[in-house]
Amino acid sequence: MSESLSLKEATPGPFQYGQQLAFNILSAFLCIFVTTAVNFNLFDFQPNLALFGMLGLILVFLNHPMVKRWEQSSIVRCADLLLIAGTITTFGFVFLQSEPRLDYFWVDGVVLGDRAGNETTLDYVIALIGLVLVLEATRRAIGWTLPILCLLFILYAMLGPQMPDWLFPHAGLSWERIVQKSFLQTGGVFGIALRVMFMYVFLFVLFGTLLEQTGATGYVINITRRLFQHSAGGPAKVAVLSSGLMGSLSGSAVANTATTGTFTIPLMKSSGFKPATAAGIEAAASSGGALMPPIMGAGAYMMLEMVEPAVSYVQIIQAAVIPAVLYYVALLLTVHFHAKRIGALAEPVESEATETPLHFYQGVLFFGSFVILIGMLLYGYTAFRAVSVSLAGILILSLFSHHTRLTPIRIWKAMSRAGKSGMTLIAAACCVGIILAIVDQTGIGATLPEKVQALANDSSLLALFLLMISTIILGMGLPSAVCYLLMAILLGSVLSQLNTAPLAAHLFIFYFGMMSMVTPPVALAAYTAAAIAKADVMHAAIAAFRFSLVGFALPYAFVLRPELVMLTAQNETASAVMIAINVLLTLIAILGLAAGIAGFAFKRLAIAWQVMLLVSSLSIFFTRLQGWQLAVQITAAFLIFGTLLINLAGSRKTDPARNE
Repeated sequence: MSESLSLKEATPGPFQYGQQLAFNILSAFLCIFVTTAVNFNLFDFQPNLALFGMLGLILVFLNHPMVKRWEQSSIVRCADLLLIAGTITTFGFVFLQSEPRLDYFWVDGVVLGDRAGNETTLDYVIALIGLVLVLEATRRAIGWTLPILCLLFILYAMLGPQMPDWLFPHAGLSWERIVQKSFLQTGGVFGIALRVMFMYVFLFVLFGTLLEQTGATGYVINITRRLFQHSAGGPAKVAVLSSGLMGSLSGSAVANTATTGTFTIPLMKSSGFKPATAAGIEAAASSGGALMPPIMGAGAYMMLEMVEPAVSYVQIIQAAVIPAVLYYVALLLTVHFHAKRIGALAEPVESEATETPLHFYQGVLFFGSFVILIGMLLYGYTAFRAVSVSLAGILILSLFSHHTRLTPIRIWKAMSRAGKSGMTLIAAACCVGIILAIVDQTGIGATLPEKVQALANDSSLLALFLLMISTIILGMGLPSAVCYLLMAILLGSVLSQLNTAPLAAHLFIFYFGMMSMVTPPVALAAYTAAAIAKADVMHAAIAAFRFSLVGFALPYAFVLRPELVMLTAQNETASAVMIAINVLLTLIAILGLAAGIAGFAFKRLAIAWQVMLLVSSLSIFFTRLQGWQLAVQITAAFLIFGTLLINLAGSRKTDPARNE
């Protein structure tokens, strides 16, 4: 989210000071609670989630005023305090009524789960208030998109019999049944979405903020600066590489753009990139961060729950690694060709004076923490146990250098930042839980896939296209992991009919959930970058779309040729030879695509050459390695090489143009 929406760092009055202090204390408590609860089973699952959700919503109400411009108003402050009290009451009620060790407080002596169908009036009132609080917290945290979508689903649930045939009519649900299934039972607010946030995601958020406080993430940015210091368009390449590494930690395209963009965008502008272009490159690079193993934002943990047959965390990151590397190779090539075309300079010499000094041990800590994480996963530990050990590893490794040492103040800051990042995901997960409960009760999760499959007429490409459009539209304004979960629930049965490995199909919709961040007209990552670059919003969004075009083609490639995710269409492990052939073929397509997008390959390309490269490259992405399609791919590869060779020969006769 935008920093303008955050609690102000300056706290001019006693109330604001108390608000900030309460936020920091609760953030610290949230971090300690989650780390302890997932490893030592403090309470039963629903009580754990109730406490987790309560803390997340309270943080939202503390950090995001009801109306920004009136945040100093005593009326607004009182309203926020009332909402906090309501959150404690409603989520606390679920906690008390579902924890076995607190059976003294159970209504009529019956645990909440066993009162299904026999709830009291108090149960219904608590649940209704709880749903309203979830919607308001989500509105404050991520805007109107998800709450409005949730309200539409609620209306759909209540008005089912009045729906026309094309809107999937059903018997209809009473408001009592809606609130019961959405808040009182385990399938709604306290369902899979919040469970994944609790078990996996929040720990990785804390992992990233702790690393940031050691200075290790700053080391990554500085090392990429030195790597591309004398390369044409070096600052843009720094943006690509550092955003990829940083984005894997945060999982948020917007947060990644805001963090790395404040540094990389001014450098790109000073080296010759137009403001909108600089913003587009940063947004494209940041949006791909959640595709990068081993962390991948929240998507990997959602897949642990959604992919059938079940897969391990190691299998997910193994499948994701080749597509993620290909995405960033394509982005680096596109940036390089574009920099050559416009004559962009290397990093300005004067910027070196402001560079933070590199400390080797910061790099040791950064990569050492990842080695611990991956080693624990390969050794067979669950994801939450592996990241818990990695957190301990960061704390221990940081002690050996004063440059990285995590003092109590730094740990306090890390937990506060984890609270700020985590509260948004918690609120969104609670809201998604309402939608998922309605999907389950109305049967739309079964009827919608049937309609999509019928429209596709057994055509894999058409089915994939419909999935892509649905995911991009649904992903407008939503966190990518939330978008993925909704699509996996709504259209999961379609994924199983695509004649490919199930994991490849799930990665397909996860990719397009990310690409919605750079798809006009609602491209949140591009909007954030445009604000930093002081560029026109739509020009920045179009530039981001152009530079991330490979992200729209690559998912088709690994669904049609699952060897790119190291699997076969029969969901078996692919052979090394087939993996290598498919990677090589895709690299050729990426080379042509990058040159076609940038309009440069050794020299400026005429429109005809650009079209030739783009068509040839896309024909490789959108075909399988079999039958007549193999002939198409071989022909396209020769056309790409031929086009590049012709332009290489032409470049020796004339100098490339230097003006955009």
